[in-house]
Amino acid sequence: MEEKSIKQFEKDLSSFGISLTKKQTDQFIRYYELLTDWNTRMNLTAITDFEKVCKKHFLDSLSIIKAYNPNREIAMIDIGTGAGFPGIPIKIAFPKCRLTLLDSLQKRVTFLNEVVKELQLEDVTVFHGRAEDYAKEGQLREQYDLCVSRAVANLSTLCELCIPYVKIGGDFIAYKSEKANEEMIQAKRAISILGGLDAACVSFRLPETDYERNLLIIHKEKQTPEKYPRKAGIPVKKPL
Repeated sequence: MEEKSIKQFEKDLSSFGISLTKKQTDQFIRYYELLTDWNTRMNLTAITDFEKVCKKHFLDSLSIIKAYNPNREIAMIDIGTGAGFPGIPIKIAFPKCRLTLLDSLQKRVTFLNEVVKELQLEDVTVFHGRAEDYAKEGQLREQYDLCVSRAVANLSTLCELCIPYVKIGGDFIAYKSEKANEEMIQAKRAISILGGLDAACVSFRLPETDYERNLLIIHKEKQTPEKYPRKAGIPVKKPL
């Protein structure tokens, strides 16, 4: 990977008001190496070029800073984290936060545990399972100040999978590309049922690209009714 690509990444981050130490930069480089190595054996990402990974995965994950300040001692959970986005980049750049990663595929969980070990990340827990199951009472329900998700699902479905993890007074942030306003309208009923306020939207383009991005922020004002989320698979098949 070229020095100019790293410099471009640092320049892009500076436009977000983020600066990295050498240790953090090295962690991102090692994360990239692990991602591309494991990607030869399992499907983690279609993007493997270093500069594009920095832009479309690392930088995009860290764009949360446009809507929320994670640089403090908060409990954060990343639902459907996949290869670790956005949770691991956030943890690298803002190490004060305590991170939980949740994914339904054991192979990805094995990869994530290896990343956590190799990068020597502290206060990170990785769980294998479905979001519907860990949100039950006595599990991880309403334990987090912030829930994030970059998963591919409509907002109504994501709200049912994610809002139950958020404490009253906490926030759920969904990463979206296009059609964010349409999804916000469709999800109004679900947000209300699940204890959230209407979504706010922060729209922007990633630096020096035409990639349109939207962060949808939902503040939780009341407890989620016990019956949500419904049984595994139902939130996807029958969104609220």
